Amino acid sequence: MSTTKVNQRYAAHLSRTPSPNKDPDAGLRGLGHYERRLPQWRFRLRQRLIPVVRWETPYLAWTQDTCRSPWLDSYFALTANLGTHTFFMTALPVCFWCGYPETGVALVQMLAMGVYLSGYAKDLVCLPRPLSPPLQRITMSGSAALEYGFPSTHTTNAVSVALFCLYQLALSRESYTERTYTLLCIGCYCYATSITLGRMYCGMHGFLDVVFGGLLGALIAWVRITYGKAFDSWILTGDWIGPAVVVAALLIAVRINPEPADNCPCFDDSVAFIGVVMGVEVGVWHYARRLPISAGPLVDKYPFTNNDLLVSTARIIGGIVVVFLWRAAMKPLLLRYLPPIFRFVDDWGFRLPRRYFLQSRDYKMVPTLREDDKVIPPASQISAMFSSLGNPRKRAVSVGPQSEADAREYIANREQQRRNSKSDASPGTKPTQTLRPIMAGLPSPALDEDAIEASAAMKLPEVRSYMEAGQARKKPSRPFLQVNTADPVLLTPSPSDGGTSSDSGKEDEKNDREMFSALEKPRIRYDVEVITKLVVYAGIAWLAVEGNPRLFEYLGLV
Repeated sequence: MSTTKVNQRYAAHLSRTPSPNKDPDAGLRGLGHYERRLPQWRFRLRQRLIPVVRWETPYLAWTQDTCRSPWLDSYFALTANLGTHTFFMTALPVCFWCGYPETGVALVQMLAMGVYLSGYAKDLVCLPRPLSPPLQRITMSGSAALEYGFPSTHTTNAVSVALFCLYQLALSRESYTERTYTLLCIGCYCYATSITLGRMYCGMHGFLDVVFGGLLGALIAWVRITYGKAFDSWILTGDWIGPAVVVAALLIAVRINPEPADNCPCFDDSVAFIGVVMGVEVGVWHYARRLPISAGPLVDKYPFTNNDLLVSTARIIGGIVVVFLWRAAMKPLLLRYLPPIFRFVDDWGFRLPRRYFLQSRDYKMVPTLREDDKVIPPASQISAMFSSLGNPRKRAVSVGPQSEADAREYIANREQQRRNSKSDASPGTKPTQTLRPIMAGLPSPALDEDAIEASAAMKLPEVRSYMEAGQARKKPSRPFLQVNTADPVLLTPSPSDGGTSSDSGKEDEKNDREMFSALEKPRIRYDVEVITKLVVYAGIAWLAVEGNPRLFEYLGLV
């Protein structure tokens, strides 16, 4: 790689350009993008699944338009936070600090499996989210739309957690009154159902995404319920070989994660949770060895009770402070000193060849990274995060492509409509006069709640014109929205040539270039960030299960 090219890519980050690929041509090479980037078997698998995504989109849009209300927008946008990595990473340490270590270990293992396996599937098949428009995407997370759609990680985690909690409730049913037990079960069902339906209502996932995510979550819960206790006993009662085998297996899992065709950040979440499992398994094993080794319950090894509310609160606040101090100290330290080590190792032929990660030989130092962690945000962003949670009007409604995968799906859908039109059109006839392109090649910006209310009568012009075009051919047995169809009303080419002239092609190319240039692309990611995430999150997990408990014992906070 030439020095000029390296300097250009490095300068891109310093100027806050979000992606090292400043040339949109990579996204405008037609429908062969995924065929070039994916192995043949993965490409064929994607080709079999992508028609399902396109088929279900009109049904999703019809359902969203039918059920849409400001109250439901706020409800599903807020409850979606209960399925995020940030929520679970905040709640999991509390299990160990308040006397529920067995529950904490089980949740860590299930959530890590859910995040890794769903992320693995996302990067494997590279399926986009349902097309917008006709759908509108309602979210409080700006980074979620940059990921692929299949499967839904929210649904996977919600279903696995809900099923495990139901199993635990069934085991301890005699400890609850009939009314309390029923209410707790209803709460578990409502939690899983709300997260699952909310992903479709918010336009973030389709039926295929949540069905597969739910099945994956159920499988994960079954694995934990069936084999979890035996695995935990093997770790606790064995020597160092058990944790060493777990760490080695997790490192292999990082290495074999499939390469995505687009710059998708799913891999970052997987690495973070793999680091968490490393820290938890090593920490629990080492902490338990301070007592005589036995096969007794893990709760006996954590002497914390909740009899004194003040002491419990002090443990939680103190533990969170220690976690953020660790993150604030270790992350910049690793980002500063790891690049020279990586370059030294690279000279011997060892490297982490990961697409969309800048290699250490191509940069001198890692600049200050902003908004680079959506699992546990830096302390400076905590107040803003709670402010957005407390104000449901902060949610955003976006119409149009938000990622490279969205944009390519829009282009592919447009070309498919044209091919269908040519095959179905009668000889010697001209296409009907058409509307302007649905999106005119440009993604519309996120709309805040005030803008939504102000345009309530219009229902967003782009979407309304699309709905009106489909309503003219409404059939009783099908939703009136159609995405992948040969209806001339929905074609984007001009009526003079059916989209075959050079002028039409140039117009599409111009609009597509503008669309790709307006997308919010993931920032440059550096190869050292993989090891940095593993170390930082393994350290956070170790602090949660061993470091902080030892500190609490020393301070008398038991």
